Amino acid sequence: MLRTLTPLEARVLGVLVEKQATVPDTYPLSLNALVAGCNQKTARDPVMSADDADVLVAVDSLKSLSLLIESSGSRVARYEHNLQRGLVVPGQATAILATLMLRGPQTAAELRANGERLYRFADVSSVEGFLDELAARQPPLVVKLPRAPGSREARWAHLLSGDVVTPLASAAAAAMPEHDAVSLGELSALKAEQQRLAARVEALQAMVDQLSAELGVKPKAP
Repeated sequence: MLRTLTPLEARVLGVLVEKQATVPDTYPLSLNALVAGCNQKTARDPVMSADDADVLVAVDSLKSLSLLIESSGSRVARYEHNLQRGLVVPGQATAILATLMLRGPQTAAELRANGERLYRFADVSSVEGFLDELAARQPPLVVKLPRAPGSREARWAHLLSGDVVTPLASAAAAAMPEHDAVSLGELSALKAEQQRLAARVEALQAMVDQLSAELGVKPKAP
């Protein structure tokens, strides 16, 4: 079973799916292009500010999950997604998941419009059909959120990064005692940060071991 992805890991996958469709001449992506895509300020929600090291940690983690492939035979490392095979979903579902990972929760109509460059759906009902299939998976890959007050349509969100905190849930958490609100509102963020830091430490340790081996220096035991 696939583990919960960090927000940056999900963003990396979304960027790779997007750029495969929109800039095929420069795909697979170099690290510089991937970082730029993750930090892009348009068509992104939320906007991120990741550095090269952060993205490399996410890349290594996604490779271990067989969701990303590093191309060989070039002076510059290049990366491509393996989302369709890794999750065993069709191309239409891959486009939907990528749009959700890049832009956050959206209605079916918004997904059709925002993901048009990734896949052109015939109508909104086609999008809803694939959303229903993704929601019926075990475990589900998307969820239909409760309709917000004043909204005509319900929004959908991906579940690759864990459960989604809705505005209604946030309001309920705010009404709880302070210690309960903190545990509900920050637990998922703390877990994601812990995973990111652990992966970064592991990557740095591997670099130290490699440099020690190249220099013939035996690293000191911790």
